[in-house]
Amino acid sequence: MRSYRIREFTDSDLDEVVALWTATDIMRPWNDPRHDIRFCQGSPSSTLLVLADDTAIRATAMVGEDGHRGWVYYVAVEPAVQGQGIGRRIMDAAENWLKARGIRKVNLLIRSDNVPVRDFYERIGYADTRTCCLQKVLEGDTGTPE
Repeated sequence: MRSYRIREFTDSDLDEVVALWTATDIMRPWNDPRHDIRFCQGSPSSTLLVLADDTAIRATAMVGEDGHRGWVYYVAVEPAVQGQGIGRRIMDAAENWLKARGIRKVNLLIRSDNVPVRDFYERIGYADTRTCCLQKVLEGDTGTPE
């Protein structure tokens, strides 16, 4: 049985994390993952968690809080280890990071047509709040907004 550890991202993880995000198809052309990681690292209210074994990073979760609610982004689990509880472990770590900061609610966004991912989140206690998420690109983003 593999031994996994969860830790915060380090600069040496960058290429491996981007490769994982590519393999799991969570990136979009209009979101530069390197920029998003650097932005996360520059904020005291966010972190990027990685779950790794002795050979590779197997899962990630970017987590942050706005003083009221927590948010989770870039949740990715290597396809070869999906279905083994790894997604639950990285989400537990993200939730625990938020709880330690006094945050009591967590939100996340998924694409509405991503049924398997929605089913996963519902199995671990997340519910559709029947709210509408609106977005406005303020500057610098020339791609299609999510």
